[in-house]
Amino acid sequence: MAEQIEIPRSFPGAGDVAGKRVVITGASRGLGRLLAHAFSHAGARVALVAREEKDLKEVGDELPGPTLVLSGDVTDEEFNEAVADGAVAEWGGLDVWIANAGISPIVAGPLETDPSVWRAVLDVNLTGAFLGARAAARVMGEGGRIIFTGSVLGERPREGLAAYSASKAGLVGLAKGLALDLAPAGITVNVVAPGWFDSPLAQHWKNSPKLAAGVLDHTAQRRWGDATDLAGAYQFLASDAASFITGTVLNVDGGYLLV
Repeated sequence: MAEQIEIPRSFPGAGDVAGKRVVITGASRGLGRLLAHAFSHAGARVALVAREEKDLKEVGDELPGPTLVLSGDVTDEEFNEAVADGAVAEWGGLDVWIANAGISPIVAGPLETDPSVWRAVLDVNLTGAFLGARAAARVMGEGGRIIFTGSVLGERPREGLAAYSASKAGLVGLAKGLALDLAPAGITVNVVAPGWFDSPLAQHWKNSPKLAAGVLDHTAQRRWGDATDLAGAYQFLASDAASFITGTVLNVDGGYLLV
């Protein structure tokens, strides 16, 4: 006879982030702006982080819920610490840190990649994520969530994006290592790896029939991702329903890594 599982009276809502105190880096545009809207409309309090205060204020004005605007450089250790302290001072704590800030310059290949470009990509995409996670872990308690924005390009690179792919592959190792380190504190660390979305970052490929065909031929669903396809993955990992998930990569790619 199969062992009986005790059924709880209630289950946590998958994607329920109402009341969560959330930091989103790279929040002034693209995916960061999308996530700010998604979390705010779902009832979360959102701290918006990016370089330009003016751009962040414009996003903040669009949102229905409480916001903080914190402008600075995610590669700066002291700034990350100040963001964490600012959320605690304003809201009494911090529940979710989404390390989303990133850059993705396109170059012809390794011989044309200036070392300064390589360093900049790794500094923003990888070191910035580490510094943010470090700051978040210092102030988070049981149930804290750290989420990195990765990419399917960390597993399947494209020409001219070696630095970007290396940084996103590094995030996977970072997340797994931090997941082990922070598990005793009850903090989870995961990666959301988007595929090819109809976004400003993808316009170089989408505007080229040859490159676009190469993307869609490797996407099982044969379409570009839409904004509505992505936010729920972050909300799920940020919610109480994901409390037993850590050190994982959630690919949101329409099957890009299957083909």
